[in-house]
Amino acid sequence: MAVERFLVPVEKSVTLRRTVGYAVQTALESEADRVEVHFVAVMTYEAESPGGSESIEEAEELLERLTVWAYEDAAEEEFDVETAVIGADQYLFSPRDFGDRLADYADEHGIDRVILDPEYLPGSSAPMLQPLEHRLESHGLAYEEAPVEPARRGGQLVTPGGAKRFVALFVISFGFYLVLGDPTYPFDLATGAVTGLIVAITLSHVTFSRAPTLKQSPVRVLRFVVYVPYLLFEIVKANVAVSIVILRPSMPIEPRMTRLRSSLWGGLPLTTLANSITLTPGTLTVRANDRDLIVHTLITDAREDLFDGGLERGVRFVFYGREAARIPSPRERDDAEILGEEER
Repeated sequence: MAVERFLVPVEKSVTLRRTVGYAVQTALESEADRVEVHFVAVMTYEAESPGGSESIEEAEELLERLTVWAYEDAAEEEFDVETAVIGADQYLFSPRDFGDRLADYADEHGIDRVILDPEYLPGSSAPMLQPLEHRLESHGLAYEEAPVEPARRGGQLVTPGGAKRFVALFVISFGFYLVLGDPTYPFDLATGAVTGLIVAITLSHVTFSRAPTLKQSPVRVLRFVVYVPYLLFEIVKANVAVSIVILRPSMPIEPRMTRLRSSLWGGLPLTTLANSITLTPGTLTVRANDRDLIVHTLITDAREDLFDGGLERGVRFVFYGREAARIPSPRERDDAEILGEEER
């Protein structure tokens, strides 16, 4: 069985998201029977020092985010993603050092093709991509620089991607308005169209991290159709649990503020999760900041369900597919806590 493996060294940059998309697209165009994309973060010896542990954690978090991006871009097509943090036990300084460590990883995993982010600057504030390329070449590794550019600020008011975002958000807003109203009533049709237009004009540039595609959007709609019955089931289950507590003479409620660090990226997935939590009786999303959600929980069962991550898993399935739904729960990731518990 023919296997083709791609190595993508990663570091936070303005072109990283586009580089991931290009690497996935390149992998899916391969004619091999099996394709693997290896996202690798190269650390330095300082990451092992007392003050450097956070760097490794940030690298692992970045790799988790890239995995979600990759499966999102693949749109259900089959390929494998591998991630690794390397070099933390070595002192790496020059492009030669980074190139040698990447070459060692490529040799260990049978990789003979490297895709480089044009803004890749591991452990350095000075440009080092060209000498890094030379070092990879000296090891016999084929490489290419992803043909991507940073996102531009300003520019045209409506671009091809902007038009897709505008239309998608208008359709979603208009459809949601009609679900709440009466689609057979002309007044609701008119006000729904105006409302959808206003929402699309004001929010289309910030709602989607990238333009929706005809290939992915219908799949997401179908996954959302599957998610809705699950959400309704969770709402009914939570209603029953809260009702039982209220009907008991002792009313054993335990209100607590909790923090949940979600494994979702982007405004729309996070908003969907926050609203799903709020719709479920016993839990109320109080604040959302980046990936962190502050949630008020009324009873123990509601808190346990939140930490078990059922709703988060469902939202990941909607936006990223089946593979992303297998990410461990917030409890398993140690990404959930009761605020102020140490004071009690």
